[in-house]
Order: sequence, then structure tokens, then C-alpha cells
Amino acid sequence: MNGIGAGIAMLAGLGAGIGIGIATGKASEAVGRQPESFGRILVIFGFGAALAEAVAIYALIIAFQLVGKA
Repeated sequence: MNGIGAGIAMLAGLGAGIGIGIATGKASEAVGRQPESFGRILVIFGFGAALAEAVAIYALIIAFQLVGKA
């Protein structure tokens, strides 16, 4: 039963991956429209990507803990 919980926890990793992909596409579009604001866009994208990756890492830790209880 813990394996099912671990699998569900890893769905957060899927969501983080999709979110970072969408954010990367939008950041690329923004730089294409306004190349002079590349630095500001990169900082904002980096902050958002770090937050999304943190969610994925938390989900991975929870999944490992659930598998370890089996």
C-alpha cells in the first residue's frame, strides 16, 4: 500500500516538470519579444523554476520515506 502512496507522491514531480516546461517556453517567448530585458526575465524564471523543483524534491523525499516503511 505504501508503494501506491509513493506513486501518488511522485505525481507532484510530473506536475513540476510540466510547470517548468511551460515556464521555459513563456520565458523564451518573452526574451524573443524583448531581448533587452533578458536579465530580468532570467532572474524571475530562475526563481520560479527553483520553487517548482523544490516541490518535486519534497515529493521525492516523501516517496522514499513511504517506500522505506514497507
